Amino acid sequence: MSYVFTPPAVASLPVVGRGERFPIHRIYCVGRNYEDHAKEMGFTGREPPFFFLKPADTALPVEAGSTAQMSYPTLTQNLHHEIELVVAIGKAGKNIKAADALQYIYGYAVGLDMTRRDLQNDMKKQGRPWCIGKGFEQSAPVGPVTPVDQAGDIGNAEISLQVNGTERQRSHISKLIWNIAETIEHLSAAWELQPGDLIMTGTPEGVAAVVKGDMLEGTVTGLAPIKVQIA
Repeated sequence: MSYVFTPPAVASLPVVGRGERFPIHRIYCVGRNYEDHAKEMGFTGREPPFFFLKPADTALPVEAGSTAQMSYPTLTQNLHHEIELVVAIGKAGKNIKAADALQYIYGYAVGLDMTRRDLQNDMKKQGRPWCIGKGFEQSAPVGPVTPVDQAGDIGNAEISLQVNGTERQRSHISKLIWNIAETIEHLSAAWELQPGDLIMTGTPEGVAAVVKGDMLEGTVTGLAPIKVQIA
């Protein structure tokens, strides 16, 4: 098959302990999935989960042991960090029940949902989609995928983010409003999940702005950490 121009390379992530890479199909994100973060954004309670997407090529792969360079994006004066557990889907499924959901997971990774908060807020005020605040280039730094059998007890893992050595965010995956299995159930009712899908499961409280030169270090217990510098 020939194309009118050379197709871009497949976006992918490294896999812990393997030479093959994990190809990215779609990036789904869960909004306001920790209670304290929902409160800091002006919301309360266990509202039904909602989702937004980032294009696959917005992923910024963070190789094991390296520091990824993220360019400070255009049009914003208020770039925020959001540390998240990322679920990597390994097989296709639709209308998956929560009881069966964990069978569809290939592994887990540490990720950042970087957000042009000023643009997102402007769109919210106007009642318009806020893709411009979420789906820009390099807006999804993600570290190596750790296969399920090497990841440990993710449901009780600790999640944290440091900026320039100072802690900004810390919580536990057990505090997710909608846990991993429930999230997959809701998500797969709306879309047929495919191998290569990533689910960014939400961020805990403590989101704040970063500037050029800042060093971000994110961890989830049992997973390969990530290190990103704002270039």
